[in-house]
Amino acid sequence: MSLTSDISLDESRFSAANITEETIATNVYIEQATVKAPKWTAVGSAVYREMLERSETIFPAPVYLDKAYDTEIPSRDAARLIPLRVYKPDNGLPSRAILMHFHGGGFVIATHRGGDSELRRYANKCQVTAVSVGYRLAPEDPYPAALHDAQDAATYLADHGPVLFDAPLLATAGESAGSCLAVQAVFHLIRERPNHRLAGVTVPYGWFDLSVGLPTQVLTSRPVLINTESMIEFRDAYLGEGASEKGRTPEVSPLYEDIPGLAAGAVGGKLPPALLICGTADPLLDDTLLMGVKWQASGSEAIIKIYPGAAHAFGLFPGYSLGEEVRDLQAQFLREKLNEVLGSL
Repeated sequence: MSLTSDISLDESRFSAANITEETIATNVYIEQATVKAPKWTAVGSAVYREMLERSETIFPAPVYLDKAYDTEIPSRDAARLIPLRVYKPDNGLPSRAILMHFHGGGFVIATHRGGDSELRRYANKCQVTAVSVGYRLAPEDPYPAALHDAQDAATYLADHGPVLFDAPLLATAGESAGSCLAVQAVFHLIRERPNHRLAGVTVPYGWFDLSVGLPTQVLTSRPVLINTESMIEFRDAYLGEGASEKGRTPEVSPLYEDIPGLAAGAVGGKLPPALLICGTADPLLDDTLLMGVKWQASGSEAIIKIYPGAAHAFGLFPGYSLGEEVRDLQAQFLREKLNEVLGSL
């Protein structure tokens, strides 16, 4: 009998032969836009965030929807509140759950108020109250500010969600740096609220090792939205002095956590089901592969979806067919996992 691997892999998802012409053209467009766009390191983080509002960067200007609203919840600091952006289902029917969302942006750019369309999509396709957490941003508020906000929001929504939003906290989501915070929020709840069950977590293009030391992180020079240089800039702004060393600690990078130990302490002895998504041209490819396999190795469900040739955050660009596919995939995953916990709609 011939030997077989204990870990299976669809090699075709990593083959250059399966990169579509649309993906090649999209990457060229993103690269050209990245090179021409202003850099936050040149204009300053605060100015860059203002430029985001005016569509003066590579990203489209945020669209603010009338049905989205702002509120606040307490933090561990008595004098400070954590802002939230909230979107409830348009059909007026009761929400089934709270989905807690963390936006991307390298812990530096973007805000929780810039993703109304994404919140609406989750709310309407999954019948949830979608809540984006306004965590503090670097370099003005470096680590551990964002982490503390993610942890505090998770604890508060787990404890008070049914009163505040008439639904329990059952799902988390985040992109890029937001994926890091989403996973850290999950791990925090396992430690602090071990009886609180989450139905699922979706974390596309996740940044789980902030040391910027994994092979795909250090070998990606092509500036298709991000590359090694820009990741180091984001990391240093967030972590400050000794950033590389800090990035190899579990407090900063969830990839270094005792994931089997966490799973053993969770409801049912498993982490919540996770959906991890990444393109093969993303410098965070190794983050996704390693976190996905470690999630599975803890005895927990992790679905890993790989897109040939796709760049970082490819789901954010309108009109790109793979982006539409990824958004639908996340909604399908969360619906299925909510149905497993709550029953079918």
